[in-house]
Amino acid sequence: MECVRQLTKDLYWVGADDRRLALFENIHPIPRGVSYNSYLLLDEKTVLFDTADWSVCRQFLENVEGVLKGRKLDYLVINHVEPDHAASIEEVLLRHPETVVISNEQAFTLMDQFGYRMEDEKKVVVREGDTRKFGKHTIAFVAAPMVHWPEAMVSFDLTTGTLFSADAFGSFGALGGRIFNDEVDFDRDWLDDARRYYTNIVGKYGPFVMDLLGKASQLDIKMICPLHGPVWRNNIPYLLDKYVHWATYEPEEKGVLLVYASMYGNTESTASVLAAKLAEKGMTRIHMYDVSKTDISYLISDAFKYSHLVLASVTYNLGIYPKMLSFLEDMKALNLQKRIVGIIENGSWACTVGGLMTDFLESNMKAMTVLQDGVTINSRMTGGQERSMDDLVDALISSMKEKKK
Repeated sequence: MECVRQLTKDLYWVGADDRRLALFENIHPIPRGVSYNSYLLLDEKTVLFDTADWSVCRQFLENVEGVLKGRKLDYLVINHVEPDHAASIEEVLLRHPETVVISNEQAFTLMDQFGYRMEDEKKVVVREGDTRKFGKHTIAFVAAPMVHWPEAMVSFDLTTGTLFSADAFGSFGALGGRIFNDEVDFDRDWLDDARRYYTNIVGKYGPFVMDLLGKASQLDIKMICPLHGPVWRNNIPYLLDKYVHWATYEPEEKGVLLVYASMYGNTESTASVLAAKLAEKGMTRIHMYDVSKTDISYLISDAFKYSHLVLASVTYNLGIYPKMLSFLEDMKALNLQKRIVGIIENGSWACTVGGLMTDFLESNMKAMTVLQDGVTINSRMTGGQERSMDDLVDALISSMKEKKK
């Protein structure tokens, strides 16, 4: 049985939810699942925009046939070849050998590499700025390289102002029947997953995202149809503002992400003292995580969200505790920058970790300011470190007052 939603007079959502998958890209936890969005336009010609992951292929195919109601499928537009959106191409073409596939040259190369083969006469290669008329609706094709694969493009319906945005503006989370952004409490239930999706999947490619946003600003967008997450039919400036913050690495909020690496609880206790002192000074936007127990995707998301980081780590084999080092490496890989960082270090006999973390941040990442007021403890915090802890708290609070949001 098909399960679809009508988006406009001629456009239908024909995607599906996946709640069985535990790890997106086999790395990022998705406890709320994920949606694979596909869209079918009924005009003089019928046009399917992208397909769906193999895991939901049966439901996806039933949805397509349910909307077509016996009509042939004239065109399949592929905006992005990643298998969570392109895996069902061959299944569509087996059922609809009449279908012509529209995409760009690099996308067709990747389709061939993945084994999604089709005859040359069934291919239409489009380039930046090309348009195609399907009846009342005219679609323009816009290149979106490295958002987040090199072949990515977006398609824009000039007739209705609908942007088929590929992986841009997407989110983790199954839709559960509520397709539109105004059918959910996005701030409460979706923003964290949207941020975690962007920062971990696309975060490295901020300059490319800004290029796409520049192109988008020239379009009269009335609806955004991403490949994951809700369809946006209003409040689009809100979403664009979030993307500008993330793509330019500007924090959304003044606050502190406090991440600690503790073997026996002493570094954790010290981090808790810092958090309490910050709260006493009025800074209550504090998110505190154990780096050994928290998936890095959540840490990355909050690192993009907040203006300040505090890294508290024990020394391990004269180096950085491995889980903390993994977090640092991910921040570097995802191009995080423009943050103010406080350091707490612990070492029972050779305390080296503070200097190593400082060197990593200053040598490998852009515009990271490490506060001089750090805290050093030997095995556990005692009254002797009270003054340095107060200095670190004051430095964090003071820098928040100086730094523009």
